[in-house]
Amino acid sequence: MEKKKTLWYWIITVALSFFIFSGGLAQALQVEGVVKGFKPLGYPTYFISIIGVWKMLGVIAILIPRFKLLKEWAYAGIFFTMTGAIISHIASNDISAQIVAPFMLAVFAVLSWYLRPADRKIISVN
Repeated sequence: MEKKKTLWYWIITVALSFFIFSGGLAQALQVEGVVKGFKPLGYPTYFISIIGVWKMLGVIAILIPRFKLLKEWAYAGIFFTMTGAIISHIASNDISAQIVAPFMLAVFAVLSWYLRPADRKIISVN
């Protein structure tokens, strides 16, 4: 059972990492399509780059060994960013397919956090 859990952890974590990192890179570089996607939300353009850099740093923190407390913060940051994106779209009446991706990524973040191996947790529960 533990091997299955570890396998699912890595599948979900790699998918989460790919999508969060690539999205963060596009935000950090202020790719035109990404900037257009932020327009209806009313955030300043510089905010896009800040969020992008923090997403990439969060993925790095999750993937590298050790630094268990930093991983906890990274998971929380990704979850808050994704749920914040959903709420931002809803609050600005921009309810569309735009909220599906952040919803799925928030779910993946929770699953990755939940399934992580004991050596990646602050407190190991046996």
